Amino acid sequence: MRVVLAEDLYLLRDGLVRLLQAHGFEIVAAVESGPELLRALLDERPEVAVVDVRLPPTFTDEGLQAALAARRSIPGLPVLVLSQHVEQLYARELLADGTGGVGYLLKDRVFNSAQFIDAVRRVAGGGTAMDPDVIAKLLASNARHEPLGRLSPREREVLELMAEGRSNAAIAQRLFLSESAVAKHTANIFAKLDLAVSDDDNRRVLAVLAYLNGTRA
Repeated sequence: MRVVLAEDLYLLRDGLVRLLQAHGFEIVAAVESGPELLRALLDERPEVAVVDVRLPPTFTDEGLQAALAARRSIPGLPVLVLSQHVEQLYARELLADGTGGVGYLLKDRVFNSAQFIDAVRRVAGGGTAMDPDVIAKLLASNARHEPLGRLSPREREVLELMAEGRSNAAIAQRLFLSESAVAKHTANIFAKLDLAVSDDDNRRVLAVLAYLNGTRA
């Protein structure tokens, strides 16, 4: 699986390269600035991009802006963002078109290599890998708006776990529910959000995330 990596800190970038290579990924480019990232994404067209939000030259949002620009030229390009903070605006922009794999992880909450590698594979496969803090921020910022406000507390819990990319079985285990109960909550969520039910979990989660950001997939 071909990966473009963008991280300005040399030691972290080198460590990520070695980690990904150890798990069978091919690093086609490892860059440290926004302009380099955009060129690499357009030239290499990788299966997934792993991107730091703040890159040179200004250390504001170059990483994400490069990824968003690349997605406009390569629709559905899978992007996994790494950030030190929950940047709600950045997350909204990334999720706005509702297509392609997306992820947003907080660097200091990635606790082991297996968690990170699973997130990369999930995003590359068209799914989502969202840090719970990011999802909580998005949900909170939209909580006062209909129809999201129609959801029950339990449905909001299920939605948060869906947005992390978890399967119904994993949600059932986390919330100590049966899978049939989770399926019922999921159906209620889609009905209340006016979203068509899909058998494709990844597309379903992307549609929900897109809705939370004000865009129907």
